[in-house]
Amino acid sequence: MSTLLKFPDHFLWGAATASYQIEGGWQADGKGESIWDRFSHTPGKILNGETGDVACDHYNRFKEDVRLMKEMGLQTYRFSIAWSRIFPEGRGKVNQAGLNFYSELIDELLKAEIIPFVTLFHWDLPQPLQDEGGWTNRSTVDAFLEYTDIVTKTFGGRVKNWITHNEPSVVTYLGYVYGDHAPGIKDDMPAALAAAHHLMLSHALALPIIRKNSPGCEAGIVLNANYLQPASRSRADLQLLRERDGLWVRWFLDALHGRGYASDVLSSLVAEGKIPSTQLEFVQPGDLETISEPMDFVGLNFYNRDVVRSDAIPEEENLPQTVFSQPKDEVNWTEMGWEVYPEGLLHVLARFYFEYQIPKIYITENGASYSDGPGPDGRVHDERRIAYLREHFKVAHQAIEMGVPLAGYFVWSLMDNFEWAWGYRQRFGLVWVNYETQERILKDSALWYHQVIRQNGVALK
Repeated sequence: MSTLLKFPDHFLWGAATASYQIEGGWQADGKGESIWDRFSHTPGKILNGETGDVACDHYNRFKEDVRLMKEMGLQTYRFSIAWSRIFPEGRGKVNQAGLNFYSELIDELLKAEIIPFVTLFHWDLPQPLQDEGGWTNRSTVDAFLEYTDIVTKTFGGRVKNWITHNEPSVVTYLGYVYGDHAPGIKDDMPAALAAAHHLMLSHALALPIIRKNSPGCEAGIVLNANYLQPASRSRADLQLLRERDGLWVRWFLDALHGRGYASDVLSSLVAEGKIPSTQLEFVQPGDLETISEPMDFVGLNFYNRDVVRSDAIPEEENLPQTVFSQPKDEVNWTEMGWEVYPEGLLHVLARFYFEYQIPKIYITENGASYSDGPGPDGRVHDERRIAYLREHFKVAHQAIEMGVPLAGYFVWSLMDNFEWAWGYRQRFGLVWVNYETQERILKDSALWYHQVIRQNGVALK
């Protein structure tokens, strides 16, 4: 008989989604245009020219989806609210139909005894705000606070777990440097850092509003962090790792914990000619103190390891590589081209807690893309996803034993969906979706996850 690794009694097991990826109904009932509506309708931006116009049609099928959550045994469900459903223009006039949709969804979840975890911003900024400069414009902070106030006043009695932003680093760099995500701006590091600052400022200023409107709640932010390792101990590899970690992780964690913006990152950006000065003109007096407003928790989105190799290693420092990626096969790599490396989750969880003393941590996203579809028996036998999750659950248990205050785990994703620039090519879901008919099938991983939740533990298989 296999040993069962039991989790703490009040540990929460759930799944996660994001509004643009599942809802569809992109113009339904007064909803306004978001930057992802605009971006996905721009030729050449999304694989195969696909859009989230219909996606999983969750807007019309949410009751069926909650039934599937109940059947799966989920204890909690993390979803995001589409800002442009509530404020079609980003601010000003409220669209009551949008509030009604989320009110019905929340009621349905509570009826099913599933705890709602609500993300206020998961990348789909209203397009009218982007037309004014988006997150590079300080006025977007005020618009976010207006939106936060309405949403938390409306749902604050029923929702007690709030996330301000999802992965501000992705909004920052994929949106303003690489251009792979909306709004699709490339090579504008000054704009990226301004956007990052206003995202974090709006997060901090939203916390007291959330707490006032939702008494007894907990509120935090979600950050993404891969596990970075240098390919060798050469100065070039170590420097590249420090710069990459500094931009994607320390830039946000340091500021949120009262340490300001990483001076080494600023110096490197100036030296590379990416920003004009280490003095950031958009940072006003008192901003950094405001950004360090204490949070109740931090959510971690973790998927893979990145082995960092520099192309600029001098010959005298051409040290042998000490860290190698695993062979690129279907066992060691997911279909997203991400390395499967569960041990990296332990390193990142330990770093979040022991370096920053975060009081509570949730794994708010973790999962794998595999395209297994229904077999002759009508079932989806996604053994690779089960193996991926099992090993990551075991590592999460190990982190708890080390003293990390890990309180819950949200698998990404509840269902196959629109995977941003990848369109519908990648399938992360516990539920298989036929995008033509909207048929849903619980994959074997969903049935296995049900057992994990029921036992509050994972077998050491």
